[in-house]
Amino acid sequence: MSGTVSIAGRGDWLADEHLQRLLAVLGEGDEQARIAGGAVRNALLGQPVADVDIATTNPPRETMRRAEAAGFKAVPTGLDHGTVTIVAGGRPFEVTTLRADIETDGRHARVAFGRDWKADAERRDFTINALYAEADGTVVDLVGGLADIEARRLRFIGDAEARIREDYLRILRFFRFFAWYGHGRPDGEGLKACARLKEGLDRLSAERVWAELKKLLSAPDPSRALLWMRQAGVLSRILPESEKWGIDAIHALVRAEADLGWPADAMLRLEAILPPDAVRMKGLAKRMRMSRTEADRLAQWALAPVARPDTGEGALARQLYAGEAQAITDRLRLALSGARARAAEDDKALVEAGNFARQLGFALKWRKPEFPLKGSDLKGLGAAPGPELGALLKRLEQDWIASGFALGRDALLERAAGEVRPRS
Repeated sequence: MSGTVSIAGRGDWLADEHLQRLLAVLGEGDEQARIAGGAVRNALLGQPVADVDIATTNPPRETMRRAEAAGFKAVPTGLDHGTVTIVAGGRPFEVTTLRADIETDGRHARVAFGRDWKADAERRDFTINALYAEADGTVVDLVGGLADIEARRLRFIGDAEARIREDYLRILRFFRFFAWYGHGRPDGEGLKACARLKEGLDRLSAERVWAELKKLLSAPDPSRALLWMRQAGVLSRILPESEKWGIDAIHALVRAEADLGWPADAMLRLEAILPPDAVRMKGLAKRMRMSRTEADRLAQWALAPVARPDTGEGALARQLYAGEAQAITDRLRLALSGARARAAEDDKALVEAGNFARQLGFALKWRKPEFPLKGSDLKGLGAAPGPELGALLKRLEQDWIASGFALGRDALLERAAGEVRPRS
C-alpha cells in the first residue's frame, strides 16, 4: 500500500456521531486520540468491525474527566494500566493511554504512561495490530503494518523472541491471528521463536489457553494454523491428547462446513482432533477448566455410539432416545465429513457419505417422544410402591422403545395389568 491510506468509507462505524465526538473531546488542546488496533486492521481487510478501541495521550484520569464533562459515562476498568471504558451512545469504547513497558514477567507488564506513538506501537504484538487511524480515517503506520496487511502476513513487531518473552500468550495469539488473517506460510522467525519458547505456555492460566484455542478454532479455516502449531510442538504442549491421534480430520470437517453450509463450531472442531476417550476427555475438560456445558458435550460425544453407515432409522432413533442428540449428531457430522473426503477415490466411501447424510438429516429432525406411562398409572392398577414398580415401568418403557415408540398408552396399560401383583 502506497500513499495515504484511509479507512473512511469502509463501513459506517467510523461516522458514528458518538465516536467522532469522543475523539474530538479527547483530542482537544495539545492532546491526541486515535482509533487503534483491531478496528483499523479489520476495516483495511474488509472484515466486520465490532469493538472500537482508542489510544490517547491523555492520562487515564484526564480521559475520565473529559469524557464525563462531555456527558459520557466513564468506567475505570483498568486504571493502573491506563485503560478506561467510555460508554457513548450506549456503546462501550476502550480508551487507553499511550504506554511503554517498564518491566514484564512473561504475562503481565508494569507500564509507564507517555506521549510517544511509536513507543506505544512497538510494545504491541503484531504489526497488523499496531495501526492507528485519525478521526477522518487516515491510517498511521509506524511499524510496517500496512505492507503486512496487503500481503496477509502475520509478523511480530521487532524481535519475535523478545515479544514472546514479554507475554507467552503471544505464542497462541500468533497462531490464532494467522488462522484468521494470514495467507501462505507463517512468518519464519515468528514460527521458530514460538517453537523455541513453547515451554513458556506452561506459565499461562488454563482459562486463557482455552479462550485462545476456542478463538483459533472459530476461524473460517483453522486447519493450516493447527498444522503449524503441531509442527512447532505448540499443539502437543497445550493439547497432548491430540499428539497420537492426528489432526487430519479437521481438513475434511472444514471442507464439509463450507460445502454443506454448517456453521463453524469450535467444539466440533476440537472433537475432530481428539480421541473419543471418555476418561481422557474428562481430564481435558477439567485441566482446561471448561464450562459445564462444554465439558458435558465433550464427555457425551466420547460416550456416544460410533457412527456406522448401515445404522437404520429405528436403531438411530433408539440411540437418540437413550443418549444426547448433540453427541450423536457430532459423531455423524465427523463421520460424514470423513466419508466425503474419501469419496473422490473410493466408491464405498461415496455410498457411506450418502448414508451418513441421511442419518444426520433424520437426527436433526428427530424429536424425543415422551413415554406415555408414569408410576401413578401402575399404582392405579394396584401395583405397590417400591423397586418392583420401578422395574416394571422400565420393562414397559423398553417394550415401547423396541416397538419404535409405536405402542400406545392403552396397549401399555394392558401389558402392565397382566404383570401387576395385587397389593397384599
